[in-house]
Amino acid sequence: MIKLYGHELSGNSYKVRLFLELLQLDYEWIRVDLMKGEHKSPEFLILNSFGQVPLLVDGELRLADAQAILVYLAKQYGNEQWLPTDAVSLAKIVRWLSTTAGEVRQGVENARLYHLFGATSINIERAYQKSEQILGQLDQHLSTNDWLEKEHPTIADIAVFPYVALANDGKVDLNPYPHVLAWIERVKQLTNFVPMAGI
Repeated sequence: MIKLYGHELSGNSYKVRLFLELLQLDYEWIRVDLMKGEHKSPEFLILNSFGQVPLLVDGELRLADAQAILVYLAKQYGNEQWLPTDAVSLAKIVRWLSTTAGEVRQGVENARLYHLFGATSINIERAYQKSEQILGQLDQHLSTNDWLEKEHPTIADIAVFPYVALANDGKVDLNPYPHVLAWIERVKQLTNFVPMAGI
C-alpha cells in the first residue's frame, strides 16, 4: 500500500494526492501537522531528512519532493500520456517541473505563504512581480494550447496547477488571465479530480 505523508493545506501534498486519484491508485493518507512542527520531529526526519512534505512511501521506496514523486508515479503506474519518453516531450515537461519549483514558487506560492501562513520573511512585492510575470507567460502559452504540453494533460499540468489555482489565497487576481482560468477549469473536469481547500 502506498503511503502519502502530507498536509491538507500544502499545494505540493495536494498535487501528489490529485495525481494518485487521477491514476486511481489506492493509498493511505498520513497527516503531518505542519503547524505543530511535526515535519521537523525526530520521527519524521528519520523518514525524510529534509523535513518536508509530501513524502511518498511505496514498499521499500521513500521519496520526497512533489515533482520527483509525480515523475515516479507516472513512470511506475501511469502511461505515456502522463510522461512521454521521447526526448522533446520529456525535456519540455521537465522544463515545466523546473518552472514549478522556480517561478511559480517565487510568485504565487510565496504570495500565498505570506498571506495565508504569515511568512513575513517573504518579500511580498517581489512575489507579486514574479506572479505577474509567470501568469503572463502561462496565459500567453495557454492562448494557443489547451494543456501545457501535448494535446492532453501530463504531469506538467499537475505540477503547475495547485499554486496557480490557489492564487487568490495570496491575493493575486487571476481575472486578467482568461486562458489560465480556462485551463484551471479543464483540470477540474478531469475524471477523478479531487479538490482541496481554496480550489
